[in-house]
Amino acid sequence: MNFDGEDLSRKALADRLPADETHVFRECDLTETDLWGAPLAGARFESCVLDQTDFRKADLDGASFTGGGGMRTRFNDADLIDVTFTDVDLSSAQFGGALLTDVSFTGCRMIGAALTGSRGTGFKIARSNLTLANLGGCSLRGEAVEGVRFDDADLSGCDFTEATFSDCRFIGTRLLQTKFNKADLRGADLGEPDDAKLRAFAGAIINQAQANAILAARGITVL
Repeated sequence: MNFDGEDLSRKALADRLPADETHVFRECDLTETDLWGAPLAGARFESCVLDQTDFRKADLDGASFTGGGGMRTRFNDADLIDVTFTDVDLSSAQFGGALLTDVSFTGCRMIGAALTGSRGTGFKIARSNLTLANLGGCSLRGEAVEGVRFDDADLSGCDFTEATFSDCRFIGTRLLQTKFNKADLRGADLGEPDDAKLRAFAGAIINQAQANAILAARGITVL
C-alpha cells in the first residue's frame, strides 16, 4: 500500500496493512500513530513525521527511513534486520529490546536516543549526533566510525575493540567499563583526559599530540 502526504496521526494502522505487501509512506504525518506489531518488512518511510510513532514489536526487516523523523519514536522489541536510517531525526528514540542486526544510521540526529538493552549483532553509525545518547552495553567491535559526536553520551559497557574512530568526539562521555582494546583513536577528539577516561582508553592507539595533551594535563611537558 502507498500513502502519499496523508495525515495518519493518532490512527491505529496495524490491522490495515496486509502482510503480503510492501508499504510506502511518503511525507506522511505519523505523529503518535499506532503501528504496534505491524507487518512492515521492506517498508519505506520517506520524509515522514515520526513524533512518538509507536513501532513496538513491529516487523521492520529490510525497511528504510529517509529524512523526516521526530521526537521519542518507539522501536522497543521491534525486528530491525537490515534496516537503514538516513538523515533521520531520531532524538530520544527508544530501541530497548529491539533486534538490531546489520542496521545502519547515517547522518542521523540521535540526541538522547536509547539503544541500551537492544539485541542482535549490532549496527553501523556514521556522521551522526549521539549527544546524551545511551548506548550502554552495545558493540561496535571492529567498525569504522566516522563523524560521530558522543558528547555526554553513556557508553558504559560498550565494546569498541579494534574499532577505528575518525572525526569523532568524546567530550564529557561516560566510559565505565568500556572496551577500547586495539581501537584506533588517532582521529578522535578525546576531550578532557581525566583518570576514568584514561582507564577506559587502555589498550587503544592514540597519536603523539593526544599523548602530549594527556601528559600536559598532569603537569608533564614532552620536549
